[in-house]
Amino acid sequence: MIKIDAHQHFWKYDPKRFAWINDSMSVLKQDFLPPDLKEEMDKSGFDGCVAVQASQSEEETDFLLKLAAEYDYIKGVVGWVDLCDINVRSRLQHYAHEKKLCGIRHVVQDEPDDYFLLRPDFMKGVKMLPEFNLTYDILIFEKHLPVALQFVGYMPECRFVLDHIAKPRIAAGVLTPWDDNMRSLAEYPNVYCKLSGMLTEADWKNWKADDLHAYLDVAMEAFGSDRLMIGSDWPVCRLAASYQEVMGLVEDYIGRLSADEQARILGQNAIDFYQLKV
Repeated sequence: MIKIDAHQHFWKYDPKRFAWINDSMSVLKQDFLPPDLKEEMDKSGFDGCVAVQASQSEEETDFLLKLAAEYDYIKGVVGWVDLCDINVRSRLQHYAHEKKLCGIRHVVQDEPDDYFLLRPDFMKGVKMLPEFNLTYDILIFEKHLPVALQFVGYMPECRFVLDHIAKPRIAAGVLTPWDDNMRSLAEYPNVYCKLSGMLTEADWKNWKADDLHAYLDVAMEAFGSDRLMIGSDWPVCRLAASYQEVMGLVEDYIGRLSADEQARILGQNAIDFYQLKV
């Protein structure tokens, strides 16, 4: 079994580039680089990872690709380009030679327009991604799921993965309408889902594993073992738990599944979806 952490971040901390890291997140106000993650991965038995953008710039994409070229265990990069740019095709062409660039993401959750996903210029950019064999990571809050349903419905040719199970209200213990919307989204066979970023939606100081089980149940029922992938969301996960706690929670939950189903969630689905070279 090859185990892949399908979602984590690297950065050299800069308060302007990472303005989303507020004073309540002081533990994140430092550099997080590949050797730091490798130590955590080794403890949990993970073989590789997918580095995901954490700021909106091509400088970020270049930074991650440089790290991926230096460290072989970074198997893929989900970067950023301006998908609304009229010249987006030329920007994607610029990166076409980068074999480890496997996907693109935009931080839609921070956009003031709740219907940002449906902007014609944005959708036009996303529709170009299959031409370059690139996927798209959907980063949204629970409230955006109805919009995401329309978004993916317009683009059956694209490969999508939902980050952080769409950030449901775990701390409040609220399931509905998130659960119904997740089931509807999963009806699209080209949409996968990451079991990541969950504990930071729970009570950071007082979470229990049981708090997540109802949400994991819905994700499992909706997407099945063929379209789920594990992700640490390191170092952001450190707001609520260690790397080992985050990964162990999912591994414990799927321990009841067959060896093949576990292997898919713990690595093979990420390899297949992102077309990683392992």
